[in-house]
Amino acid sequence: MARKLTLDDLKKHGITEEDGDKLENLYDLIMPPGTPSYIVYDIVEEFDLDPLERKINVNIVDCDERELIVLRGNLETVKAAEKYLHDELKAYVNSD
Repeated sequence: MARKLTLDDLKKHGITEEDGDKLENLYDLIMPPGTPSYIVYDIVEEFDLDPLERKINVNIVDCDERELIVLRGNLETVKAAEKYLHDELKAYVNSD
């Protein structure tokens, strides 16, 4: 069975939800459930985003609240990472 990617696997920085002043001008890129871990690692390393966990409602079969990995950074960096994520997921889905 594959091991679940956890926040501890990615954590580099100590920003938490309680650091309200530090959160201004920061945005979250939500990693969709099932995203291959190598893509998440690549995004964290390439774009230097801060990995965090957030409880988010996920509608797959039933609406469940799950802890998902989000990558936090400034808007420009998060948009670039989102494009990279989209391109990598597209390549992953279309691979043989």
